Amino acid sequence: QLQFVESGGGLVQPGGSLRLSCEAFGFTLDSDSIGWFRQVPGTEHEGVSCISSDGSGGDKTYYADFVKGRFTISRDNAKNTVYLQMNNLEPEDTGVYYCVRAVCWSSGYDPLSSWGQGTQVSVSS
Repeated sequence: QLQFVESGGGLVQPGGSLRLSCEAFGFTLDSDSIGWFRQVPGTEHEGVSCISSDGSGGDKTYYADFVKGRFTISRDNAKNTVYLQMNNLEPEDTGVYYCVRAVCWSSGYDPLSSWGQGTQVSVSS
């Protein structure tokens, strides 16, 4: 059964960093498109970043404007894991972060699988 387990969240001060992990179970994600989304209570899930295969053995990466230059998405196929390195965090980055299979578009990302437990990121002084 397809399942993602997110981890790496926590409480950090503004300007700090966290690395989120998204480990996949039940399938091999090496060429799949995976998206990171976040949600604040009372709002819809918001696309943060997405990674897809470029068809030549590499990856294409996508970022929401509000995280460009601060967040980096990557994958480690040997560990069946996708990462989201988050630097220079801001209070507005607070939320629960989820990873799912997704379709990556330059204009946004479409989730294709169910939301898991997510991992809480809190940015506060």
